[in-house]
Amino acid sequence: MTRYLLVGTGSRAQMYLDAIAGPHSDVAELVAWADTNPGRLDHYEARLTAAGAAKPARVEASPEAVAAAVRAHAIDRVIVTSPDFTHARYVADALDAGADAITEKPLTTSEAGVREIADATDRTGREVTITFNYRYSPRNTALKEVIASGEIGDVTSVHFEWVLDTAHGADYFRRWHRNKENSGGLLIHKASHHFDLVNWWLADAPTRVFASGGLRFYGAENAARRGLGERPERGSIDSPLRDAFSLDLRADPNLKALYFDQEGYDGYLRDRDVFDPGITIEDNLSLVVDYARGASMSYSLNAHSPWEGYNVAVNGTKGRAELTVVERGAVISDESGTGVVDPSAHPEAVVHEGTRPVGERLVVQKHFELAHEIEIPEGEGGHGGGDARLLRDVFIGTDSDPLGHRATWRDGVRAVSVGLAGNRSLVTGNAVRVEELGL
Repeated sequence: MTRYLLVGTGSRAQMYLDAIAGPHSDVAELVAWADTNPGRLDHYEARLTAAGAAKPARVEASPEAVAAAVRAHAIDRVIVTSPDFTHARYVADALDAGADAITEKPLTTSEAGVREIADATDRTGREVTITFNYRYSPRNTALKEVIASGEIGDVTSVHFEWVLDTAHGADYFRRWHRNKENSGGLLIHKASHHFDLVNWWLADAPTRVFASGGLRFYGAENAARRGLGERPERGSIDSPLRDAFSLDLRADPNLKALYFDQEGYDGYLRDRDVFDPGITIEDNLSLVVDYARGASMSYSLNAHSPWEGYNVAVNGTKGRAELTVVERGAVISDESGTGVVDPSAHPEAVVHEGTRPVGERLVVQKHFELAHEIEIPEGEGGHGGGDARLLRDVFIGTDSDPLGHRATWRDGVRAVSVGLAGNRSLVTGNAVRVEELGL
């Protein structure tokens, strides 16, 4: 039985807690946990008790206290799901205390964080696993198989467009992610998923990045420019100013329990207005990325799209592969004007003509041949069927990993290096070589 300690009990922790209390309870035991907010621990403790799991020991949420708990409780592995900017210290201290580490993406948000983790792995020889669940999604695996098979030849270029809609995309501008010091911006927090996919698909490493972008939709200046007028401070207040961009935490039992009901402990507001002043992350981003073996990628991220999903086109010396994914077909206001309904995902809702159907399609076309569609196996769980497969790998493992689904901390470094170089390029206006980061 492997003994675990979990750091950070926000919404991302639920996946791991449910796995330990449920399908993987025969191999995993949650011995201790830590969070700066005791109310969230109370919430999850009740959830674990209802599942018949034992109550973990509570640990002070400082890296030093977590390291001490690793030693005191003979912890084998520490799961880090705390805010992004804290990952490096928790991971490094866990390794030094004698445990392996599992961390949510991104690995870290800074060059200094990368070096801290690298130094700790060198000192200890311990293992760091980064949970890139999108690798495990059947659709992304299918594209990996096409490229690895050589069917489209050597890759020459990639076009990758990811659009976040006005429900999901807007959410980054309500919470702690809106501050670049906390999250590294969307190039680190969100796009590290995407950069890891390309690195994995190509089995290659990024070498140079040029970035352009800015805060062009959210934020106070953009709201004023479009004449939106006075805005509500929060979504979870009864105000005539609330609109479709307002998130009412009280309407979602999980968000209410984790955040709204726990504000008295730490004052954290999870539902701030997306058109506030002081937001320091970008909502529109474009990159050109060069790779070591000669391919290049054009990448774009938009955080205010009317639908959500991604398009990937991979050009090779023998042909082209195209993966199109619609994760949510539309976002429309509910009767109150503040909630959202995705008509393509709710059969009971009225599906308006023109709504994009949720789905995925992988098409391959070789030179001088007709296109053919690749069948994508059915996935289970979140992130396109990736979560369940990832959790099996994390808690049980596998002897066979021919496509390299399992990601190490070095994969995490390659993913964040694109975002780190991109952020530097945004500041300087110049292309940035990854080797300049000293990683």
